[in-house]
Amino acid sequence: HSISVSFLQPVAAGSGIPEIKCYLNGVKVPGVVRLRTVVCKAMGVLFSVAGGLFVGKEGPMIHSGAVVGAGLPQFQSISLRKIQFNFPYFRSDRDKRDFVSAGAAAGVAAAFGAPIGGTLFSLEEGSSFWNQGLTWKVLFCSMAATFTLNFFRSGIQFGSWGSFQLPGLLNFGEFKCSESDKKCHLWTAVDLGFFILMGIVGGLLGATFNCLNKRLAKYRMRNVHPKPKLVRVLESLLVSLTTTVVVFVASMVLGECRQMSSTSHTGNDTLSMQGMSEDVNSSIKTFFCPNETYNDMATLFFNPQESAILQLFHQDGTFSPVTLSLFFLLYFLLSCWTYGISVPSGLFVPSLLCGAAFGRLVANLLKSYIGLDHIYSGTFALIGAAAFLGGVVRMTISLTVILIESTNEITYGLPIMITLMVAKWTGDFFNKGIYDIHVNLRGVPLLEWETEVEMDKLRASDIMEPNLTYVYPHTRIQSLVSILRTTVHHAFPVVTENRGNEREFMKGNQLISNNIKFKKSSILTRAGEQRKRSQSMKSYPSSELRNMCDEHITTEEPPEKEDLLQQMLERRYTPYPNLYPDQSPSEEWTMEERFRPLTFHGLILRSQLVTLLVRGVCYSESQSSASQPRLSHAEMSEDYPRYPDIHDLDLTLLNPRMIVDVTPYMNPSPFAVSPNTHVSQVFNLFRTMGLRHLPVVNAVGEIVGIITRHNLTHEFLQARLRQHYQTI
Repeated sequence: HSISVSFLQPVAAGSGIPEIKCYLNGVKVPGVVRLRTVVCKAMGVLFSVAGGLFVGKEGPMIHSGAVVGAGLPQFQSISLRKIQFNFPYFRSDRDKRDFVSAGAAAGVAAAFGAPIGGTLFSLEEGSSFWNQGLTWKVLFCSMAATFTLNFFRSGIQFGSWGSFQLPGLLNFGEFKCSESDKKCHLWTAVDLGFFILMGIVGGLLGATFNCLNKRLAKYRMRNVHPKPKLVRVLESLLVSLTTTVVVFVASMVLGECRQMSSTSHTGNDTLSMQGMSEDVNSSIKTFFCPNETYNDMATLFFNPQESAILQLFHQDGTFSPVTLSLFFLLYFLLSCWTYGISVPSGLFVPSLLCGAAFGRLVANLLKSYIGLDHIYSGTFALIGAAAFLGGVVRMTISLTVILIESTNEITYGLPIMITLMVAKWTGDFFNKGIYDIHVNLRGVPLLEWETEVEMDKLRASDIMEPNLTYVYPHTRIQSLVSILRTTVHHAFPVVTENRGNEREFMKGNQLISNNIKFKKSSILTRAGEQRKRSQSMKSYPSSELRNMCDEHITTEEPPEKEDLLQQMLERRYTPYPNLYPDQSPSEEWTMEERFRPLTFHGLILRSQLVTLLVRGVCYSESQSSASQPRLSHAEMSEDYPRYPDIHDLDLTLLNPRMIVDVTPYMNPSPFAVSPNTHVSQVFNLFRTMGLRHLPVVNAVGEIVGIITRHNLTHEFLQARLRQHYQTI
């Protein structure tokens, strides 16, 4: 199935959690919530898991749930263009993002049978913008997903429709000691010390896993992805072949034949499989071993991953420490290699299985060499699974609740929580979580939850972009087309030039003169900020920072010769719309003339401007602006979420001298900040309100810059902070 992923929808590869995390953070990832993606994802994970690769289906289920949440409320799809429904609701990015959050939570709830854990997962790992109303909606969606899956699985597997016996796809079973073993306890206060040590080791192992996988991902980006797509398919085949050979050779050569327990159906570590009479020991594998014995390595390798986890949690017999060590090492390396190839692959279950082997190994060593007979091996296996998974993904709240709901044992809440926190702190000392690493490798400008404390030394004026692209309230079609075709910005400030006869007022009145001088000295202007940056660039030695802080110049695509309105694109794009010939920029202009004071009136989106041009919303110069046609909100959002592109617009249908009045369609009161606002406040406002553009407006209502997601990334802020220290 790697062929369909590599050639049809490459975004369907991997777990999908990094992509959904980016989408919910406000970054548009092409194709991440398309119908074709979920089809490739579902079919791919089916064949990947069935083929024996060391991958899980939980991550792809989360991605699939998010795709369903994004597409279902829209009642339309690119892949099914002929199917059209007149459904005017939920036609905004915020609504779509809320449905994606609910879909991702439903995927977790269905995978683990943990609706509360799914809600917390969507809050902790996915959504950037959360509100109280969304909490209830997501929880309701997670509950519905859990009970829907439970209803069908109970009916199909047991023929008992409506009994709700199987809550999720992954069931950890029941943890309990034998009634005959009075010394056995699930865990004691003494065990907490071992759990903390296991959390530290799990954090170290998780950091090692992430480091190796990051190096593999970089190698693939340099040597595999640039080559023909067939190379990705061959890599997947190589991983499959290697996995098969390792599993068979390890089971035949390294496995030990161990005696079956005579009390396999009673006593310690028994498992009640939610109404099923089948004991966990029925899944053990003999694999060339004599009668009444089983191969411990084959039992772990040749069972489905969920059954292998149950073996480590509840197996009556024991696994050899050598077998557990070798199994952990082989599974660690193969799962690290597998995650990142061109197949849908989750990471939850492989990490749980790898960590369960580590925990069972610790329990065996404590029993055999230290003599702690009271410990319960299943508890240590569960804590080991939590430690390793926490060290890889660095999740805390949601993972704690997911594991508690999966085990149905609330007493495990404290040790799981402590272990996950220790594993996260240990792993964060070395690197980030696996999902954040892959997000950074893709170059996505993901915003963290908060900025570093030292960033408060910066203000909004230090990080804003003063070189603006703007439109006037009444703008000619010629200028709008030129701006839209030569830039890639998604929003434009609507401004008017601020010109006054202040020098005449200053004559003869000292009070007015002093007030005007104070205003000029205290108000930040774009020209002053640009001059300061130009001077700092001359003295700053870093070429990297100089390139980052240079004026943004967008290259114009060569216009087609067939374009009959070539005059729309004759001039290179200038820092402001060229409305009149006498305003053409000149090299002799001062900084104040190039960066004139601009009174800010609002923001208008690119999609809105293109829609106005497509629908011919304009008026002639000889008419009043009242004669311009008016579009309703439903008409403006009719093409959501796939608005027409400016390059697909037929320019022959437009009169370049016509004027567009954008004031009825702009946002007259967007969120804005002062130039002196601390970066932490800017960051919190940007993230909590789900913004994409944040104008910087001075005390007299003049826009002096704009802040976008790029200006708030960690790398950009670090560069600005270095420049700040250099200029002090």
